[in-house]
Amino acid sequence: MSTQRQKIEAYANALLEVARAEETLAAVEDDLFRFARAFEGSDELRTALTDPQLPVERRVAVVEDLMAGKVLPASTALVLLLVAAGRAADIPEIVDRFVELAASERRREVAEVRTAVELNEEQVTRLAAALSRATGKEVEVKVVVDPSVMGGLVARVGDIVIDGSVRHRLDQLKSQM
Repeated sequence: MSTQRQKIEAYANALLEVARAEETLAAVEDDLFRFARAFEGSDELRTALTDPQLPVERRVAVVEDLMAGKVLPASTALVLLLVAAGRAADIPEIVDRFVELAASERRREVAEVRTAVELNEEQVTRLAAALSRATGKEVEVKVVVDPSVMGGLVARVGDIVIDGSVRHRLDQLKSQM
């Protein structure tokens, strides 16, 4: 295992231990997953948190302003830990590994589902059941709103990708023409 991978694993395990100790694992997992997706989707946020020219105090202030009152204090503290440790660039990888470890504890796989619009709880429940049947694994659905999907969804469970997006269908039609 590479040194980078070991660091990601170590931070993910540390996040898991803290969330477990705080007895807020599910909520912290959801908060951090949403933060990681926002981090991936925002060039401004990525730059603000990874720019070595910005003092750590300023990067911490950005996180506090962004997360204050919207997530659990433990979730904010964990993101601040990563930013202060200079690991902001690794947040998506660390959080994804953390989510996998948390799901594994529940004997489940994580299904990252990208949709053009937010899904309600009933849709997520039905989707989890359908993905469980399709993959033969118990899955936990994490939804990422991604307008580029246009409609439908793209689901990834481990190495399995199910692409039922409008964008994929349009690409297929385009290649057939």
